[in-house]
Amino acid sequence: MTSKGDNYAGRKDGKPPVLGLIVNDSKPEALATTEMLDQRFREAGWQVERTASAGGLVGFASPEGPLRGIRYDSCVPANFHPDITMAIVLGGDGTVLSAARQTAPIGVPMLAVNTGHMGFLAEAYLHEMETIIARLLSGRWSVEERTMLVVTLLRGDQKRWEVLCLNEMALHREPLTSMCHFEVAIGRHAPVDIAADGVILSTPTGSTAYALSAGGPVITPEVPVLQLTPVAPHSLASRALVFSDQEAVTVFPATPERLMMVVDGSAGCYVWPEDRVLIQRCSRSARFVRLQEHEFFQVLREKLGWGLPHVSKPGSESTEQR
Repeated sequence: MTSKGDNYAGRKDGKPPVLGLIVNDSKPEALATTEMLDQRFREAGWQVERTASAGGLVGFASPEGPLRGIRYDSCVPANFHPDITMAIVLGGDGTVLSAARQTAPIGVPMLAVNTGHMGFLAEAYLHEMETIIARLLSGRWSVEERTMLVVTLLRGDQKRWEVLCLNEMALHREPLTSMCHFEVAIGRHAPVDIAADGVILSTPTGSTAYALSAGGPVITPEVPVLQLTPVAPHSLASRALVFSDQEAVTVFPATPERLMMVVDGSAGCYVWPEDRVLIQRCSRSARFVRLQEHEFFQVLREKLGWGLPHVSKPGSESTEQR
């Protein structure tokens, strides 16, 4: 779902627009660009609030220490608020995943500017900064919403751990090359048993990440579904399943050993036999600023090589030259 960036000129309360800057401060290019953006937007009459993307990193809980029952909205920076017009995120895909936890709970749209490698979630690049600034200041931008999940670890009625998720939740035994059983209940449907090294529960955004590597299908971002993908299943009949995102999913570890849960590759905790993992669609979405019409198939082509022509097919130039 998209909406126009019509609030660039000011807020309803008459105060100036506010820019959030979320920066991966381990990248010198990101830090230098942050300073430039801070100055340019202040000169244009905007307020500017800065924070580090590290604030969105929940991290991995120690197996020896007690889990803290954090809320999924606990990563919102203290100086961020719903009246922020937009946030510019400077970093790679990991930074964007972290920034989603910082912005989604308060509905702030984010513009991802890539300073990393793959940049699959990026809307723009550093060499385009002058064009980016001009479009943002003139209000020529829109917002695309992406599904987010709330992943909760439960033991009985006790909430032991919780985190917001843009890509996927993966649950597996350590080491990963060790098969175990998972009992998965999707909404009102009868539970199913999956024998595999692990299971992945992903959003459409996450369908191009870990789930894709595990053999799951690519899902276009606007489709309101979730995807369950077994990792190295021990059955020819156990394949990825796509279902409505209105269905909550509960995963029970049907194995006597502890399992490891990893969320978006940067957060996680151990799951014991008496625990269960609850995955639900979050009521708040990740909101991405778009500077032009987002063409998902073009991103697949440029980043993952999807749909590229086969240059070695009969009649092609490369074939005729051999």
